Amino acid sequence: MEEAYDSFHPRSPIRLAVLGGSFDPVHNGHLSLADAVCRTGDYDRVIFIPTAQSPFKSALQIESSASRLAMLAASLAGDSSLTVDDCEIRRGGISYTIDTVTTIIKRYKPSGKVGLIIGDDVLAGLPQWKHVAKLIAQTELIVANRTSEKKLDFPFPYRQLHNSIMNISSSMVRDFIRTGKPWHYLVPPAVRDFIRDHGLYGCSAPHTSVLPSFLSFMEQTVYRYLSLPRFLHSRNVALLCADLCRHYDLDENEGYLAGITHDICRECTDDILKRYALNDGRGLSSLEEKKTVLLHARAGAVLLHDCFGITDAALLEAVRVHTVGEPGMGPLAKILYLADKVEVSRQDVDPALRAYVQNATLDQAFNAVVTASVSYLHSQKQDVSPETLSLLECKVP
Repeated sequence: MEEAYDSFHPRSPIRLAVLGGSFDPVHNGHLSLADAVCRTGDYDRVIFIPTAQSPFKSALQIESSASRLAMLAASLAGDSSLTVDDCEIRRGGISYTIDTVTTIIKRYKPSGKVGLIIGDDVLAGLPQWKHVAKLIAQTELIVANRTSEKKLDFPFPYRQLHNSIMNISSSMVRDFIRTGKPWHYLVPPAVRDFIRDHGLYGCSAPHTSVLPSFLSFMEQTVYRYLSLPRFLHSRNVALLCADLCRHYDLDENEGYLAGITHDICRECTDDILKRYALNDGRGLSSLEEKKTVLLHARAGAVLLHDCFGITDAALLEAVRVHTVGEPGMGPLAKILYLADKVEVSRQDVDPALRAYVQNATLDQAFNAVVTASVSYLHSQKQDVSPETLSLLECKVP
């Protein structure tokens, strides 16, 4: 055992830089700046450290520590060069940079000096920071371009980061949200969804059972499940479902979710389709035995319920019956059925039918699409399910 310990060489400590701030909210400028530090090749990781209460900006802090921390954590997912540490939030009150840097050095034991990232807009005030001489001795001061790319006069040694200036600030993001200006792409997608989910900074809280963050999560999941052509079809169906739901006073987020997920099992193997579909207890029809691909709708509904926790009965019905339909379908199921058949990337769809769908009542549009679908299947000499044929027999005028 002693020989094993003697031959063991621990991993070399990593080189760290820290970026502190209120991050209220974190935005793409922050992430670009951290990435620029890593791209110098001198640092392995940048630690974002949100303040509990800044000694300089306490009066301007808008959102809670928990919300700011959550947005930071969500924005860094999947990037091992960036991380977040909540030491100042756990400490509470006003934190001074010297205390935070000391804590980081003690806990992380990094290689070399810790990089301390600050913007050129705060450089002039640095001499007023607590124990600034000790702080400079313990860190490599990295000054990022925020307002200018010129070399600045400063009494302490520092390294100028030659980063591109992004004209984004947290106050700008907050102001854009409050005044209704375009802001969605100033922040990472996960931060955008968090702001919309929770109605932060004056953003209207969603009046829907389907939160934007869950919608984004499911769309990314579908993207990974499907080939690109199939995914693009699903997205076109989702867009048309959302448009029609808005037109018919239904929840457009629910419509989008039904559309984006309706083909989630479309490219599964026959064995997987049967295994999932049979979990709904409905057995297999002779047509499903013959044409297993039809089971992707039933399998998808089971997957959404069992693996993703979706319990909305209308949405699950819509996904389950979108291939062949069935009598008594609800409004969302009818919308998904017709959207799947006439979305813009579908070939050989009569333009007049698309125009009719946009202007007719829901039942009229549904009946027209069912009729066109049956006619097409007959023209291709394909079998038509009894469920689909029954829809022709119970048209609503």
